[in-house]
Amino acid sequence: MFEMIDEWGPEKIVVVSDRRTGMRGVLVLDNTARGSGKGGTRMSPSLTVREVARLARTMTWKWAAVDLFHGGAKAGILGEPKDPNKEAILRAFARALSNEVPSEYVFGLDMGLSEADAAVFLDELGDRGVSTGLPRALGGLPYDQLGVTGYGVAEAAEAAAENRGMEICGSRVAIQGFGAVGQAAAARLVELGAVVVAVSTAVGTVHDPDGIDVSKLIELRSELGDECVLHYGKVLPVGFALAVETDILIPAAREDTVTDLIAAATSAKLIVEGANLPTSPSSRAILHGRGILVVPDFIANAGGIVAAAHSMAARYSPFVLEPADIFAMISTKLRSNTAAVLNESARLGLTPHQAAYNLAQKRVGEAMRLRRQTPIPTETVDMFV
Repeated sequence: MFEMIDEWGPEKIVVVSDRRTGMRGVLVLDNTARGSGKGGTRMSPSLTVREVARLARTMTWKWAAVDLFHGGAKAGILGEPKDPNKEAILRAFARALSNEVPSEYVFGLDMGLSEADAAVFLDELGDRGVSTGLPRALGGLPYDQLGVTGYGVAEAAEAAAENRGMEICGSRVAIQGFGAVGQAAAARLVELGAVVVAVSTAVGTVHDPDGIDVSKLIELRSELGDECVLHYGKVLPVGFALAVETDILIPAAREDTVTDLIAAATSAKLIVEGANLPTSPSSRAILHGRGILVVPDFIANAGGIVAAAHSMAARYSPFVLEPADIFAMISTKLRSNTAAVLNESARLGLTPHQAAYNLAQKRVGEAMRLRRQTPIPTETVDMFV
């Protein structure tokens, strides 16, 4: 694991296991110079330590880019989210990290975990501060129901379209991934006048050049999950949304989905990263060379952490934040951040990712200097990207 360490972090990698339940998990605290570690917790049968470390590094830059005072961290459990023994596994995971949670890390929701799972963490450790994403009945903010991350992706898309001189109204949008982020982004984009022409799930893709009925697809998704596409209409291959004729492409599934081949072939004028790490340095270089704008993940999908930060602060307040207040904060923050990064990118001739990293690294570096943790300069922009 030593090759995973650079001047920014990780500060701590905790690998845990439990013989009774078979639980195996990891926590990566990447950089906490600006505050205690906060990042989602995922459960996946293919989870690796490197994957969690990459995502923790993304969280370091994401918190700094939105200028909120938490540190980059991520946790994960190796396993199937539908495991009938899931609750026991979650409880074992929480107990194993009781030294770090909540003093150094706060659980959050990511792939494979739900509000009910956040409630299990709370029940096991007995402190309301151990997790964000709690059910409303336990004082939480229902992120998935509200769709805060996807809403923010759509707001970033409109801000980027304006920066590029495009009208969001009438623009064709293709979305890869139709989980909480993809659904909410699609719904908000339709409200803004965009035409969603393709949606992919893990089962297949639906495509209609005249526009998909997003409300119908969301209704089917609530009943059938990823198989919603099978019941909507003609189904095309998985991932086909990445290849259709479109103005705006939103990869909102997993990492490394926009390959060099896709980057060289896409018709999109704008790519908005709804997922974490959907592009690689090489694919971004191709896109930049073709004049295609890419809004970085830690700028575009930061709506969830804006909501999470305010949710955590609300633990110490007698006032309840209303959804309208959360949406207004997300819109203001993400639109201004998107415009700032794209303007800086154009001014300096950098890719948007490079401009965003410069902004985030400057803030993290300043915090490290003030805490006498000055990083040693290197030639590497980011080793985990």
